This record gives sequence, structure tokens and C-alpha cells, in this order.
Amino acid sequence: MASNQTSTQQESKFTLPMNLDMEQQQVNLDNQQDQEKEFDYSKRSQWLRAAVLGANDGLVSTASLMMGIGAVKKDIKVMILTGFAGLVAGACSMAIGEFVSVYSQLDIEVAQMKRDKRRNKIEGNDQDDDDDEKEESLPNPAQAASASALAFSVGAMVPLLAASFIRDYKVRIAAVVGAVTLALMVFGWLGAMLGKAPALKSSARVLFGGWLAMAITYGLTKLIGSSGL
Repeated sequence: MASNQTSTQQESKFTLPMNLDMEQQQVNLDNQQDQEKEFDYSKRSQWLRAAVLGANDGLVSTASLMMGIGAVKKDIKVMILTGFAGLVAGACSMAIGEFVSVYSQLDIEVAQMKRDKRRNKIEGNDQDDDDDEKEESLPNPAQAASASALAFSVGAMVPLLAASFIRDYKVRIAAVVGAVTLALMVFGWLGAMLGKAPALKSSARVLFGGWLAMAITYGLTKLIGSSGL
């Protein structure tokens, strides 16, 4: 009887540490999975936030151009061509700027990887797996440029579509302002959701900024156009 109790106690002594080790491994695994999910979400949210900002830029700049030319020219063709030129120029500018910026970042990261490889060879460290992961996570300049140009174009299409089929001048201006107002509120809300900021304040800031840009462009162009310059 005593021997059975002794053996049971010994088994419990061995079983308890094993259970603790298994529980600790499970906790570590869960923490690692949570960190990977947070990293993936953070990476996706950065891309989405950049896309929203690019679309907002295309929206405001193109709408302001169209409002500016609309202050002195009531012709729908002139207004649409001005907006289209703003879309193409802005998308190209965004793409080139993003390409140059991301390519510079790529050069820096590649140079750092080469220095790390040389140092690891000297120290005798074998980190091929880490190097492969780093190479896979390197930024892609062409992808970044395409995404930036596409986001800008999507935003710029809003005022263009709003004005394309309306002949009456006053109704056309009102349609552009209305469409841009709605889009600004949506982009402001999306940016707030991705940045975990107050949605109402963020939407109000974006909306006020867009209105201010259109009003300044319209007012200054009207002033210069009416002065006969």
C-alpha cells in the first residue's frame, strides 16, 4: 500500500512539470500567433491608409482644379478636360514620387542586408532562413508606384463623373461639390477606422480641408480671371 502511494506521488511529481511545460509552450505559441496577426494587420492597415490618403489627394486636387477653371469658364468641355489633365498629371506625379521614394528605401535595405551577410560570414553565423525572409519582405517600388497612381485616379474620378453629364453650369458646380463632400466624409471615416481615431473629428477635418482647398482655388481663380490678366 505504501509502495503504491510512493509510486503515485513520484508520477505526480513528473506529470506536474510536464503539464506546466506543455501549458507554457501553448501560451508561447498563442502569443507568437497573436504577434503575427498584429503584424499582418499593421502591414495591411498601412497600405490601406496610404491608399485612402492617395485617393483623398486625387479627389481634392482634381475637384479644386475643376472648381478653379469653373470660376472663369462655364463650358463643360473645358472643365472636364481640366479635370482629366489633373488626374493624369497627379497620378504620374504620385507614381514617380512613390517609385523614387520606395526605391531609395530598397537600396538602403539591400545595402544593410549585404553588410549583415558579410558580418555573419566573418562571425561564422548561418542565417540563410532569416536572409530569405528579409528578401521576401523587401519593398517593391513598381507595386508601390502602381498602387499610388491607382488610388489617386480613383479619387480624381469622383468629381469628373459628377460633372460629366450635367450641362447646366450651376447644377454642375453643385453636383461636384455634393459628390466631393460625400466622398470626403467617406475617406475621412475610412482613415479614422484604419488609424483608430475618432471618426467624427477625422471626417470633419478632411471635409473642412477639402472645402477650404476648393474655396481658395475658386476664389483666387475668379479674382485673377475677373481682373483681366
